[in-house]
Amino acid sequence: MNQPTDVIVDENNKSLIICDYGNRRVVRWSLQNPNDKEILVENILCWGLMMNENGDLFVSDEENHSVKRWRKSEIGKGGEGTIVAGENGQGNELNQLNSPTYIFIDREETVYVSDTKNNRIMKWLKDASEGIIVAGGQGQGNSLNQLNYPKGLVVNEIGDIYVADLGNNRIICWSLGSKEGRVVVGGGNDWVKRSSQLNYPYGLSFDVENNLYVVDRWNHQIQRFEVDKN
Repeated sequence: MNQPTDVIVDENNKSLIICDYGNRRVVRWSLQNPNDKEILVENILCWGLMMNENGDLFVSDEENHSVKRWRKSEIGKGGEGTIVAGENGQGNELNQLNSPTYIFIDREETVYVSDTKNNRIMKWLKDASEGIIVAGGQGQGNSLNQLNYPKGLVVNEIGDIYVADLGNNRIICWSLGSKEGRVVVGGGNDWVKRSSQLNYPYGLSFDVENNLYVVDRWNHQIQRFEVDKN
């Protein structure tokens, strides 16, 4: 591989699906047979990916400023996929994206996108012709209503959006319908390697107990932040 950017587990096929960014492809690697590998999507500058409960694959296409979907029956068949967000060229209008990176898909096939160079998170309802700004969108900055090169994101069941706000070295949460976020972790300018700070956070994830895991890129570590049960 060459500069892989994202990975998910395909439990039905007991395999990993990987954004092989530098090789411009999405690949599947079996977890049971190390020799079982296949290319699922070719010629795509992929960055983020996610699979829904139906087994449909969603991939962000950074070069073409869009997010594409392959239904389960289409994966690995050489098709172009269906654009579900973007498609209207690079830009900052509601029907455009600018270097989309990480994505999140909910059960209704709503697409959430880290619209990185527009410093905002976009929400595209299924079959919508344009998106809705749900975090950021107020220019690049470090105020609570701004983002600075957002990357990883997770949306919980009640619609709260957690974002790895890379340029601000923080994880920030935007509650459903809010006009600004609240800092969950980091946010300081002290980039030293310690648990209270982050240095270019790229990805994030929660476990079943809601403990937070962060890819703390330039500190070369993965950090876990335990949930406050009180």
